[in-house]
Amino acid sequence: MKIMVASDIHGSAYYCRKMIEAYKEERADRLLLLGDLLYHGPRNDLPRDYEPKEVIKMLNEWKTEILAVRGNCDAEVDQMVLEFPIMADYCIVVNGKNTVYATHGHIFNKDNLPPLKENDILLHGHTHVLTAEKRNGYMLLNPGSISLPKEGNVPSYAIMDEKNFVIRDFSGGIIAEVEIGKQTKVSGE
Repeated sequence: MKIMVASDIHGSAYYCRKMIEAYKEERADRLLLLGDLLYHGPRNDLPRDYEPKEVIKMLNEWKTEILAVRGNCDAEVDQMVLEFPIMADYCIVVNGKNTVYATHGHIFNKDNLPPLKENDILLHGHTHVLTAEKRNGYMLLNPGSISLPKEGNVPSYAIMDEKNFVIRDFSGGIIAEVEIGKQTKVSGE
């Protein structure tokens, strides 16, 4: 199964549109959203083209393709306007031989691990900083933020299949690539 992973839209219609275009181009089977869909949050600047109502409309058009988890900026009022579930703190995705624990990252993260087995994958957003690395028997993956990247990163998303996790920018360039279960080269190292 080919899954596109994106996080931290924060109400940006501009980047939501780019994300959906990339989803179509990638021909992924599902779009996994790691939270913070509509609201920009009190610690963030307004993202480009902040239009939550437009984001609602765009996401609802793809409701049968989306798996989502709740971010710290998501609330019950957001669930009332979105036509797919967003209120779970995590979801489990079985990806070939790997179990992926997908969450936003404000509850479970590298400093507060969920129950993981050897070679499981912790996939989260929240930090707006892309990550692709092996740590003490598990993989830590973060696609970065599509609208408000931090620490010098560019807007990004990831493609995950049974063998690879590839973080891309919106021009299709590869920022980082990791073989699932084994770390390979990360750009800039």
